Amino acid sequence: MRDPGSKSTRPFPCIKVKQPVGDFYIASLDKKTLCEITDFDVRRVIEERGFETYLGIQRPLNQKRVDEIANYINTFDACFPTGIILAVPGVCVKFDKDKNLMTLSNYIEGNNDEECVIYRYIARVLDGQHRIEGLKESGIENFDINVSIFVDIDIAEQAYIFSTVNLAQTKVNKSLVYDLFALAETRSPQKTCHNIAVALDQKKGSPFYKKIKRLGVATEGRFDETITQATFVQSLICYICKNYKEQISDRDFYMRRKKPHKANADEIETLIFRNMFIDEQDIEIADIIFNYFDAVKERWPRAWLNTGRGIMLNKTNGFKGLMRFLKNAYLHLTAPGEVPTKDQFLNILKKIDLQDEDFNTENFKPGSSGESELYRTLLNKSNLA
Repeated sequence: MRDPGSKSTRPFPCIKVKQPVGDFYIASLDKKTLCEITDFDVRRVIEERGFETYLGIQRPLNQKRVDEIANYINTFDACFPTGIILAVPGVCVKFDKDKNLMTLSNYIEGNNDEECVIYRYIARVLDGQHRIEGLKESGIENFDINVSIFVDIDIAEQAYIFSTVNLAQTKVNKSLVYDLFALAETRSPQKTCHNIAVALDQKKGSPFYKKIKRLGVATEGRFDETITQATFVQSLICYICKNYKEQISDRDFYMRRKKPHKANADEIETLIFRNMFIDEQDIEIADIIFNYFDAVKERWPRAWLNTGRGIMLNKTNGFKGLMRFLKNAYLHLTAPGEVPTKDQFLNILKKIDLQDEDFNTENFKPGSSGESELYRTLLNKSNLA
């Protein structure tokens, strides 16, 4: 068992804040204390690799950014007005509501490794690890930092807070944000779309087998990845929710142990997968995507498998155009809720007199214009317009 050491405590004034996510605390911590209680958590993002880094709700440390922050801290008018966000275990916290005084301490009463908490293990950094590392390297001693402290929140809530903060600030890759939704314990449109993307990427025989960039960047050892997870999720989620506000609203319903509203007769023509999602038919949604793109792969095999320059069918524009056409093909074949076969989709695609070599960036330009042109071409040539 690791030795948590003798009892170490650090009292400081703070105030409680009540928000829909729950109660949290705002305080000012001096550099020494902040660096001490986050020492292990910041160091782990340098030493660890792969998914464990992301499980800690961290991004890999960018040393260049750390150096820039360290230099900035030593300027005459250095200022960090936005707070660093920390998560701490409840066993390490005491809060005197009458005095607005919080005390952080290591936890030495535990009987095993998981129960004991060493002083430098107390805080997990949800946002601000570069600022903390910059403080360490700056050499400056007197510097106070405002912090937001969440007590006893689980890994799913940590992931949600991290992703919400960073998506709003456009600091983090959207594919990583959607990957983090998988940690959530509750159901959500984002989690379902993420799970479908991962399942199709990992299933042998899938038209997307090893073709999706899980974290938005190329996976080591893979050479055929042509779309990002964010592209996949955003193209699918629009058939479940009409906008971003509804995505957040649906997630909130599930967290409150309620179900979102189903699509009505008017909405179902656009939100073709919404009622299937609410009925928890995620596997059936995945089967539809599988069958449709398996038909695409058979109809235009060279264009779908070609990863060279100039070919666009299996890349962002091609995928988005195909996803837009999916709605028309699906509604032509059946009513929402049913699962058409690959052959049914293939019969529609065979009517389209396009050859593999036609799917190039001269016919379908990069950007949204090429995506729209592909969609219109598929629609017109299939006689589904």
